[in-house]
Amino acid sequence: MARRPTAVVTGASRGIGRAIATRLAQTHAIVAIARDTKKLDSLAREITAAGGECSVNPIDLTDRAAIERAMAGVDADVLVNNAGVITKKPLLRMAPDEWQEMVDVNLNAIFHLTRALLPRMVERGHGHIISIASIAGRSAFPNGTGYVATKHAVLGFSESLMLEVREAGVKVSVVMPGSVATDMIVGDSKDQSWMLTPADVAEVVAGILQTPAHALVYQVEVRASNPKKG
Repeated sequence: MARRPTAVVTGASRGIGRAIATRLAQTHAIVAIARDTKKLDSLAREITAAGGECSVNPIDLTDRAAIERAMAGVDADVLVNNAGVITKKPLLRMAPDEWQEMVDVNLNAIFHLTRALLPRMVERGHGHIISIASIAGRSAFPNGTGYVATKHAVLGFSESLMLEVREAGVKVSVVMPGSVATDMIVGDSKDQSWMLTPADVAEVVAGILQTPAHALVYQVEVRASNPKKG
């Protein structure tokens, strides 16, 4: 039996990350990363029961050393940088720790994970790094100074990286969803029925990975097809 390609998915215990992990498990061996061990174990059982492969790494993505230990020896064909946190507050009410958590999870973790897994992709001559950003990566909203700043940074990081490594056979893509019905946006809307679902975003990620080898889809903006106010 041929070896399944390996996909590392962060924030895989819930929401978009879990949907991406279960969708990619149809074609990839999954390495699932998140903080919640119980939810990761539940994901692994679900994937295994469906005939897939899943190993779990319960780590805190604010811990650089933990990332390096977890990724040591991992030969990934795909890295999906999905993990993210948000604190919506006016800047003058935001604590330094709240700011730092968003920078560490939404941006620094992408650097550390990519830095750990990219060398083998370059050596092999193929690989794909997909980061889940946001429409907030090109726009802004009140009380979003920290979150919006990190998502703008993800786009800048990703575009620069894409230009650096595409000649080595490594693809870099960014997915920018609009409103997605996850627990990250609890309280923002009473009616979430019009929003994208995590499965919608997962299908977009799977589609990017299925593009021809000579074609690079760098940036995809995904919106609900029939939005309305909640």
